[in-house]
Amino acid sequence: MHRAVRELNVDLGDRSYPIFIGAGLLGSRDLTPYVAGSQVMIVTNETVAPLYLEKAEACFRGKRVDTVILPDGEKYKDWQTLNLIFDALLAKRHTRKTTLVALGGGVIGDMTGYAAASYQRGVPFIQIPTTLLSQVDSSVGGKTGINHPLGKNMIGAFHQPEVVLIDTDSLATLPPREVSAGLAEVIKYGLIRDTEFLAWLDRDIDRLMALKAEALVEAIFRSCACKADVVAQDEREGGLRAILNLGHTFGHAIETFAGYGNWLHGEAVGTGMIMAADLSRRDGMISEADFQRCRALILRAGLPALPPREMTPADFMELMSVDKKNVDGALRLVLLRAVGDAFVTADAKPGSLAATLNEFCRSA
Repeated sequence: MHRAVRELNVDLGDRSYPIFIGAGLLGSRDLTPYVAGSQVMIVTNETVAPLYLEKAEACFRGKRVDTVILPDGEKYKDWQTLNLIFDALLAKRHTRKTTLVALGGGVIGDMTGYAAASYQRGVPFIQIPTTLLSQVDSSVGGKTGINHPLGKNMIGAFHQPEVVLIDTDSLATLPPREVSAGLAEVIKYGLIRDTEFLAWLDRDIDRLMALKAEALVEAIFRSCACKADVVAQDEREGGLRAILNLGHTFGHAIETFAGYGNWLHGEAVGTGMIMAADLSRRDGMISEADFQRCRALILRAGLPALPPREMTPADFMELMSVDKKNVDGALRLVLLRAVGDAFVTADAKPGSLAATLNEFCRSA
């Protein structure tokens, strides 16, 4: 039976690229038109490889396909693991005409993209995301990088893929915790920019939690469309694109405090979005009802509402001071002027921020 494929475009002039979304694409979609040379290096991890590597290789028939299989986990998003990609490329004598392929979640996508941006001063790469979070967020937009012990994603480069292939069938093997983590980024798009999508999520979040195929395709398409539109207007985060970081300043602090991998990125972002909504309420921008709506939807997605029990307001302030959005030492946060209207500000009231941090840390 023919299954429909949704397609959209990230409009970046001569660096524009398509996103294909549908079921059964992995293994059946020919990706060789997006490979300029004869060499392909697929980067994946030990969890994803047994499930999808063979199908991914089938997308590149006629090319010389090599693979490198990395350990699985956020804690491996570091220099040492990144070098395993370079080791494989050099050992297999890959040239500047090679194409790297990221097969996995956000960690694999970020590291493969950074390796592609760096190897021989830049080679093409392709994104085949296999987690919900990577399908709706990290695979689109060209942000690549690794973590540093003092801060998440502090080392990296902007490097756009040639194509993004999203096969929703890969979500069938995803643990429920990973599904919830992905839904945090889905909800984010409704909160920052698309109230109609937010209303749809209010109605259909349970269908997404149950991995209903039509609901997944719709949510992924609308999330990618929102991100593609923002990226097309502000590729390198000079202004508008920073709104995509709603909840991330609080969330990155949680991830760093807890130790990379102990909290999933989406879990930390979910809590961070509740904290950002609380601060927006305290600063008089959204109502109590709006705050409760945000909080309820995030909780329905199976996400945590409070930071780690041991975390203090001082921990938050120290870790949030190391944030890419900050300018000249000023803490810049993404807040909600209204539901569906996010903005970046360095003018959050100190008393309101302190109240939010004190409340959430005390309640944890």
